[in-house]
Amino acid sequence: MEYLNTISLIINVLCVLCGLLFAHFLFFAVVGLCKHKSYPEAKKTNRYGMIIPARNEESVISGLIESIKKNDYPQDNIQIFVIAHNCSDNTEAVARNCGATVYRYDNKEETTMGYAFKHLFSCIERDYGIQSFDGFFLFNADNILDRHYIARMNDAFEFFDKKSVITSYRNSKNYGKSLISGLYGMYFSTGCRLESCGRTVMGCSTRVQGTGYLIHSSLVKNGWPYVTLAEDWEFTADQILHGRAINYCDDAIFYDEQPISIPIMWRQRVRWSRGHLIVFVTRIKKLLSHLFSKETKNPFSTYDIITNCLPSTLFFLFLQAIQILLIVTAPLVDSQITWHQIFFGDSMNFLLSTGPLFAWLRSLLLSYLAFLANAIVIFIVDRKRIKHVSLSKKIAIALCWPFFIGIQLPIDVQALFSRNLRWKTIPHTDQTKFEHVNQEEPVVSI
Repeated sequence: MEYLNTISLIINVLCVLCGLLFAHFLFFAVVGLCKHKSYPEAKKTNRYGMIIPARNEESVISGLIESIKKNDYPQDNIQIFVIAHNCSDNTEAVARNCGATVYRYDNKEETTMGYAFKHLFSCIERDYGIQSFDGFFLFNADNILDRHYIARMNDAFEFFDKKSVITSYRNSKNYGKSLISGLYGMYFSTGCRLESCGRTVMGCSTRVQGTGYLIHSSLVKNGWPYVTLAEDWEFTADQILHGRAINYCDDAIFYDEQPISIPIMWRQRVRWSRGHLIVFVTRIKKLLSHLFSKETKNPFSTYDIITNCLPSTLFFLFLQAIQILLIVTAPLVDSQITWHQIFFGDSMNFLLSTGPLFAWLRSLLLSYLAFLANAIVIFIVDRKRIKHVSLSKKIAIALCWPFFIGIQLPIDVQALFSRNLRWKTIPHTDQTKFEHVNQEEPVVSI
């Protein structure tokens, strides 16, 4: 038993030491639950370009354009740009009929959203000049904006003297459509409330999450260089490397459509994970160098993004695999060790046994309860924002949320060995309109 105990002790110490790298995540989560940062009303209304990449989005793009036009922000300071990227439907015509400035780009070899951004910014520079705009909003075609969205983002943009990238609260317009879409909604609610909110309150840079963010025009004066599977992660890492912050505006809310089926969910998350690994490989050396540079103004933001970029699930899997290998081969080292001791230790008491099997099961149970509590807290804190979700659906989402997080492990493993992974269209069909998400009183069915 001494051999087994030694193995468990060593692995547990390594796991604790690794866990300490992420201990600040808990601190930011608590701060984000207790406080958020609001910004004073800006005296200046800036001129913005609204960037919308679209691939076969004829059924939803009019909803986003309508929500932009119905925002309580001077419309003469807004220009809507749509890039119809490898489209085979009527997206281009629908967007143009809604009043957007539309460009078309067809290239079957350049399929990621980053290529759409790259081509569209080059067109804007050619026809208008990037510097004729103070900033650009980056959206997805399925988004819908809260009526105060642009004004609140403008407040934050001015508060930071236009020097900061501003990201916003990502809500779901089909939160209650299915269990899968509800779990996605929880994912982004958790990211905003437990990650971005606390970081901004404490002066640490956060990260952009795919869509719904505002950048200064100077950031794209030389074009858009981020074209991999995870252009948002690349963009985030490079902002911090260049000493620029990403701040969060909790009062600016937008809604987007989430997948409703397991195959689409799995495919999308594998792509996200693969992109995450690409950013880790391409940026980690520069980030580590930046962390220890005397010229770095906010080293903690650099440390934070490094820990975010780490493939932590794969590392913990490696530690667990080593532990299992050492435990299974224990009888070869000490012939007195029995299989009963290997699995159950010196006791059949689930709570007190030192056996590896019970210890592993206890860890799983504690993890499940922690993520279950996470979901319950989000539903309570953001109850006014999470609309049209029945009580039974909320219970199902909360109970399944730990599994939604847990399957990240096999997803990361698949992403690690996936080669030539390409961006594929995520179908959007939800017909939620501006009026539906901008009701004066939240409607929550029980």
